[in-house]
Amino acid sequence: MNTQAAINGIQSHHKYPPGDLAIWIFILAELLVFAVFFAAYAFARMNNVELFNQYQLTLDRNSALINTVALLTSSYFVVQGVMRIREGDNRACAAWIWAAVGMGMLFIVVKMAEFSHHFSQGVSLSTNSFYMFYLSLTFFHFMHVLMGMIILAVVAWKARQGLYSRDEHTGVETGASYWHMVDLVWLILFPLVYVMR
Repeated sequence: MNTQAAINGIQSHHKYPPGDLAIWIFILAELLVFAVFFAAYAFARMNNVELFNQYQLTLDRNSALINTVALLTSSYFVVQGVMRIREGDNRACAAWIWAAVGMGMLFIVVKMAEFSHHFSQGVSLSTNSFYMFYLSLTFFHFMHVLMGMIILAVVAWKARQGLYSRDEHTGVETGASYWHMVDLVWLILFPLVYVMR
């Protein structure tokens, strides 16, 4: 194999950005929506620091930390899945992606317990501006996690069926790109809502 053929082979396996171009347009649009949400939260907090600090103390930081670890771990699993499919190993790819879905499920269970606790305390969107932002931001992100899990489950199923290959695995990279976006948003949301005082 000559040098040019080797370069072409590498380029065919590692295109940038990874995945389908349409997912990147969608990701950028979603990040813009979250950025507006975060800016509105920061502005509201700046105008009512005491209220935000007071009610922030009612949040369960341990649960949020568990969820942070769950999402970071899931992203690691997704990276492993992408690496395996680039080697042409559909079985290993599927196993890693299913493991990522499992971590996503842990996130969902912990977050639902957190929501349930607040709702049982009578908390709602109309309780105060802090809870309005907290519930809106975390629920919006929660829905993205659910959607990401569905996408990853489809990717894992297709990988298990042998529908990807070393040369054609755009679907895996597309699902991975979306999941990393979900993770990135949480890494901003967690300190902003749960930690920053």
